[in-house]
Parts: sequence; structure tokens; C-alpha cells
Amino acid sequence: MIPMNLPEIQSALRDERLDGWLFFDHHVRDALAYRILGIPLDSHVTRRWYYFIPASGEPRGLVHRIEPSILNGLPGALQKYSGWNTQLDGLRAILGSAKRIAMQYSPNCAIPYVSMVDAGTIELIRSLGIDVATSANLIQFFEARWSPTQFETHLEAGRRVDAIRHEAFDLIGARLSIGINEYEVQQFIMRRFTEEGMITDHGPIVGANANASNPHYSPQPEGSSPIHAGDSVLIDMWAKLNEPDAVYYDITWDGYCGKTPPDRLRNVFEVVRDARDKAIDRVQQAVSAGESLEGWQVDDAARHYIRECGFEEYFVHRLGHSIGTEVHGTGANMDNLETHDERRIIPSTCFSIEPGVYLPEFGIRSEVNVFIGDGEARVTGEMQRSLVLIH
Repeated sequence: MIPMNLPEIQSALRDERLDGWLFFDHHVRDALAYRILGIPLDSHVTRRWYYFIPASGEPRGLVHRIEPSILNGLPGALQKYSGWNTQLDGLRAILGSAKRIAMQYSPNCAIPYVSMVDAGTIELIRSLGIDVATSANLIQFFEARWSPTQFETHLEAGRRVDAIRHEAFDLIGARLSIGINEYEVQQFIMRRFTEEGMITDHGPIVGANANASNPHYSPQPEGSSPIHAGDSVLIDMWAKLNEPDAVYYDITWDGYCGKTPPDRLRNVFEVVRDARDKAIDRVQQAVSAGESLEGWQVDDAARHYIRECGFEEYFVHRLGHSIGTEVHGTGANMDNLETHDERRIIPSTCFSIEPGVYLPEFGIRSEVNVFIGDGEARVTGEMQRSLVLIH
């Protein structure tokens, strides 16, 4: 585990105008707390512990008497409790004069990725006269930013994934006349991931025609749809290098089995592609100008265009998600549908932009990854400009 960076945490707390950050856990429910504080995730924890980092001064911890070593190695004094009353007294002592603190909490569970503390514990802290604020921006700052090495793992994963994507569409074309189904394509991609030194948390989506209208479709060994001439095909694939701290690359491309796509298929693809590009432009212009930009605003840039084109009811998910060591990371999501994500887009973070239109007969999604650098935002891999013609 990476040691906690106390000066950086306290500087961020002052920037957020918070009196401190209270970490709490029971039975290793909040992996975020363990990663940020540098506590091993395989720790044996059966009792509640608390660790308070004030905006200035020494941190303070509260641990149970039968598990007093869980916070060993962290700076600051530790108090011990065993009974309910001593726990409450200990909380008052470690929180001191703090009035407004951060916890892993999200109002109305708007951002479930950071909503780790149970409602009863929030009520307990509030009963002490303390205002509990969300730690969402802090979590993003300490969890979602990539190191230069992680960025390089992303670029290399992108090169490998893009090459395998080419191979997958070529495989479909080579097998059209003799027969191939969605599951066979999915398993080909999985084998190629392994051969190229990559791992993933779940098999890729390979959906033909109406199956592509299910954004989380997964072909199965039995009942997978065959792919024929005249079919549309969506491939959504994500993977990372099989290395410590590597980060994901996540894309979606669309193809048509034939030389001349139907006008409706081509039109919907162009709407989705142009909505994607409008969102990318919104990000790039804001970052270049030094403008503060929040996740919901990026979603709006694409969603408004899809609405103007008459397909709003068929765009049923957020525009994009944070990307990290897990494919759905803990940074800002591009979302003004499922939630109203007001987290700022900050440097050294990456997210997907993936608008989709899902009609009864077929679905189209176009997904790229955008990395925020120093004064610039860049798409990190190939961008689809037209349907892949598979023949």
C-alpha cells in the first residue's frame, strides 16, 4: 500500500473549506479509506475504528481495545474504547472543535461510488453537532488521478486493444460465409487479451442487431445469436495490462456486415458519432481555456444534440464514467441523467465518452477515452468515424 500523504490531504481539506476528514470502517467495508490511509486491505477488522485528519494539526484515531493495532503506523495519537459510552466520548475527543467535516457520504446517494458510510453512523456524527459533507471531490483527488506510469500503461493497453478490435471485425468477415456467433467472437477477444498480457473484469460485449440495444448484453455459450450478412454488430471491450497499478482502456465500435449500410443504421451512427464529438469538443475547449467543468455539463453537450435529432428516449444511460485501475473508477462521471454529477473534471484523470442510441431493431454506441493533462484533453486511442464494413 502507498503511505498516506498527510500534507497533501490537509492542503486539499483547506481548499475545500473543511475542518477535517473523518474515516470510519467496520469489517473492511470502505476500501477507499484503506487505500487512502495506506492500511492493508487484508486487515482483520471486526470492530469499528475512526481516524480524523484535521485541516491543520495532528491526526487522531479511535480504536477498539481488542483491535488496537489497526491504525498502527499512522501519525497522531490513538485513543481506545470498548463500551458504547467510551466510543462516544472518544469521538468527541478526536473531532475536537470541528464543525464541518468530510466523510464517505453522498447526499441522496447521488454518487454511490463514495457512499460507503452507513446512515446510522452519519446520524451519530451529526448528533455531535457536526455538519457532514461529502468527500467526493477529495476521493477523486486522491483516488482517480493517474501517475505518468499509469498513463503509459493505458496507452499501451489501448494499442493492444485497438489491434484486437481490428482482428475481431476481420474474424467476423472471414467467417460470415461459414457461420459465426456472438459468443465465439467474445471468446476470441478474451483469448487475445490473455495472449497479449492483458486482463479484464468481464467478457466484452458482442451484440448483433437487437442484442446491441441492451447496453450490458453478454453473449452466452448457449443461445448466442449467429451473425449474418446484413447484420449490425456492436463490440464493447475493455482491458488493462496484467501489471500492478495498470489502468483500463475501454472502447465501443460498430460495424455492418456488408458493403452498403442501410440509411437508418448509418444515420443513427452519425448522430451518435457527432454527439460524442460535441462532448469531446466541450471538454477540450474548457480545459484549453482553464474553465472549470463538471461532469453533468459534458453529458449535456451530447444529450442535447441527441435530443435535437429526435432520439432522446433511446439514450438511456449516462454519457461516460471515470476510468482507473477498475474500469468504472472513482472520479467524476459524465452524468446528468442517472445522477447530477457536480464533481469537477481535474487534471491527471481519465473518463469515457460513450453516447448511445438503442432502437428496438439495433443499437449504436461509440466510446472513446479522454485523458485530462496539463492544459489539454486528449482522446487516447483511435476514433471511429464511420461504420466498420465487414465483408
